[in-house]
Amino acid sequence: MGCMVSQLAAKFAFFPPSPPTYQLKKRDDGKLTVVSAAAPIPHADDSSLDVLLVDTKHGNKIVAFYLRNPYARLTLLYSHGNAADLGQLYDLFVQLKVNLRVNLMGYDYSGYGASTGKPSESSTYADIEAIYECLETEYGVSQEDVILYGQSVGSGPTLHLAAKLPRLRGVVLHSGILSGLRVLCHVKFTFCFDIYKNINKIKKVKCPVLVIHGTEDDVVNWLHGNGLWKMARESYDPLWIKGGGHCNLELYPDYIRHLCKFIQEMESMTTVKRLKKIRQSANQSKSNTGSARRCCRMKCCRVKCPECPDCCCCMNYSLSLNCPDCCWRPSCTKCCCFPKFRSCLGSTCCTKCCCFPKFPGCCFPKFPSCLGSTCCTKCCSSPVLLPSSPVVWDQPAAQNAHALVIL
Repeated sequence: MGCMVSQLAAKFAFFPPSPPTYQLKKRDDGKLTVVSAAAPIPHADDSSLDVLLVDTKHGNKIVAFYLRNPYARLTLLYSHGNAADLGQLYDLFVQLKVNLRVNLMGYDYSGYGASTGKPSESSTYADIEAIYECLETEYGVSQEDVILYGQSVGSGPTLHLAAKLPRLRGVVLHSGILSGLRVLCHVKFTFCFDIYKNINKIKKVKCPVLVIHGTEDDVVNWLHGNGLWKMARESYDPLWIKGGGHCNLELYPDYIRHLCKFIQEMESMTTVKRLKKIRQSANQSKSNTGSARRCCRMKCCRVKCPECPDCCCCMNYSLSLNCPDCCWRPSCTKCCCFPKFRSCLGSTCCTKCCCFPKFPGCCFPKFPSCLGSTCCTKCCSSPVLLPSSPVVWDQPAAQNAHALVIL
């Protein structure tokens, strides 16, 4: 049942132009050129354009356009929407290349344009992985210099690849979707047979994410873009184009203006700054995790071992036996929180010295604030904490406890 629904969703998700708006032709020197009567095509001698045929792991051959800009520092990998092919997008690619000052790699999915195969979710994932590998091997582009751009359905393969590349420079989501069924059926839950589950993958993207969406989009509701922007780990200022639809956002002046601003900021963001941000976010997440685990901990002061420079003078003491992170275990026999008797010859605390349970050999009187009969002040150097207020040792008591440790 799930496969049938998934195939049905795929049929509604992909609308390749039929017939394709362009064809490929091989020149005498072996290079590929584009032939089209309906769409603007590059001149055959245009050295700034490479027409490529790239093999995917599914056995398909997909067409890609690589447009060079001699002043570019970054490369834009463009994944188009579901009802267009490269023949219709070439003019847009030229404008983006010039105005954004980037190199641009655009490609047709399997089954689109002159690419072989049939369109599907898995094939689009294989397509973008093959194109990115081509950028690395053929043009020497590293992920630090790549910005992924996904329009509509193209947001699916874009986020699929972005979730796997931790050092990307940035991601642009143009009229992106939360998931396929959320667009087709307006559901609010994620089903196992759903396609393009961007709602899960956006949380794994570690680079800045720019979201562009029209407020009057009648194909993919603006709430999709707003949801993606809110769930991104590093959200850039979004662009909500008032009155913008699904396929006309490029016509608004704010579109190219805001996109230029994003590209310029990504250019100024060096690798050192990116790594610094990643470390800061990692440290912050660790601190948040640590604070969440201190629910059952109480901090107790104990005597610091003078012969152990690395010995912490404060330990975490837990009242919960089920939390392994809270359970403190002494690693140094000299600074063990439980003092040893002369008869203790082992490297670890013995049961006679430990206040759990109290043995008849413990001859010292109990501290008045001890709650149980198992606690005594001299055979346990770790003071017992009352729920209302902590017990603080005075200096003579601490010296006595340290004297017992030496014994």
